[in-house]
Amino acid sequence: MAGPEGVLAEARLVTTEGHSRWLLPAVEVLLRGLGLEASALDVFAVTTGPGSFTGLRVGLGSVQGLALASGRPCVGLPTLDVLAGAVAGSSGTIVAVIDAFRGEVYSGVYDAAGGLRRPHGVGPLSAALPGLPAGTAFVGGAALEHREAIRAAVPGAVFPPAPEFLAAPLALAALRLAASGRTVPASGLRPLYLRGAGVRPSPA
Repeated sequence: MAGPEGVLAEARLVTTEGHSRWLLPAVEVLLRGLGLEASALDVFAVTTGPGSFTGLRVGLGSVQGLALASGRPCVGLPTLDVLAGAVAGSSGTIVAVIDAFRGEVYSGVYDAAGGLRRPHGVGPLSAALPGLPAGTAFVGGAALEHREAIRAAVPGAVFPPAPEFLAAPLALAALRLAASGRTVPASGLRPLYLRGAGVRPSPA
């Protein structure tokens, strides 16, 4: 949770329970600690993916419910964009990379300011590396996991420090977008899926 003066509060939980059990209680604790009602907030923000199907639906649905109940607008940002924005200025080219499982990664290529330069993609890490300039900055869990492979493919690759939790950089980015009028109603939030559902109908 953030305001003009910076980050006001943040909850970090490590749990084996599903998102739906702890997300809204955590929001309630934060608001109570600040002495605020949800209706006092100016805008609600959420990462739109890519990510797990269930996690995205829970996150988006919870934010939509809060925004509808309080009559406030929303900002939805791709997870990769938030990662890149968190290390803006670290290089002329920034690549955000997160694990997509199945031996693949979700990736996005950005300019120095964190503006998207290539469309988001999903596939083997090797497919995201060709053509990147020397000194490219890499951010995200998959970047750290595959650090040596990246260094072998991209000379001078750097790995700037980045927040492990994205709530604070998301909130700050959302405030900037809201100040310029770039919000959507709760009904306008859409998940970003870069691959189809993993469930397939069984053969007849």
